[in-house]
Amino acid sequence: MIGGMVERVVAACDGASKGNPGPAGWAWVIAGAEEIPARWEAGPLGTATNNVAELTALERLLTAVDPSVPMEIRMDSQYAMKAVTTWLPGWKRKGWKTAAGKPVANQELVARIDALLDGRSVEFRYVPAHQVDGDRLNDFADRAASQAALVQQAAGSEYDSPEPPPAPDATPPGGGRSGGALRRSSGTSAQATAAPRQRSSAGSRRTIKAKFSGRCVCGRSYAAGEPIAKNAQGWGHPECRTAQADGA
Repeated sequence: MIGGMVERVVAACDGASKGNPGPAGWAWVIAGAEEIPARWEAGPLGTATNNVAELTALERLLTAVDPSVPMEIRMDSQYAMKAVTTWLPGWKRKGWKTAAGKPVANQELVARIDALLDGRSVEFRYVPAHQVDGDRLNDFADRAASQAALVQQAAGSEYDSPEPPPAPDATPPGGGRSGGALRRSSGTSAQATAAPRQRSSAGSRRTIKAKFSGRCVCGRSYAAGEPIAKNAQGWGHPECRTAQADGA
């Protein structure tokens, strides 16, 4: 568990689901000097929704940090952030029912996070996802969660894993580096609106070297270090991406 003499932790967490529901993963990252990623962890969830992945990432981050250490947590999920701050008190008053009288989705996860937050000093900060020159910690967590969802394997600094591969998607500049913040104790709502996710045409043509081994949509595997490219189902051989585009 991270703690000791640390005065304040700046971190980010994120979840990913390839299909929603589909192969899912979670990740968190903690900053070092100048907000450079210092420690991180990512893991698979099998088949799950994006909301479950986002909440799991937050739960794993809170579990990894000593409760006595104040935290700033950056997230690109309005749902996960508001679920454990803005909406949670009302859900508990209503017996874990929504305003419409329906059972709260993902109640067990939300309840575990509620217990982990009890008595802690935590500030949640919303940051838009997939921004050019965006928040570097959120970007790192996003890429690590996406990689965990794709390969369904645990990774992180304690595993001596390489940094997750670059994301192929980006939103054009203009969304800003960060949005509104809210504290667990204040009950105020986030002040930023989620930025739309768009696909960059330049990013969709990108070819990178695989950090991990994997399997292409064609059924053949690729090894770490081989060139791969993004296709509609994930990462795979560049020629398979071209064949897909030609057949579309």
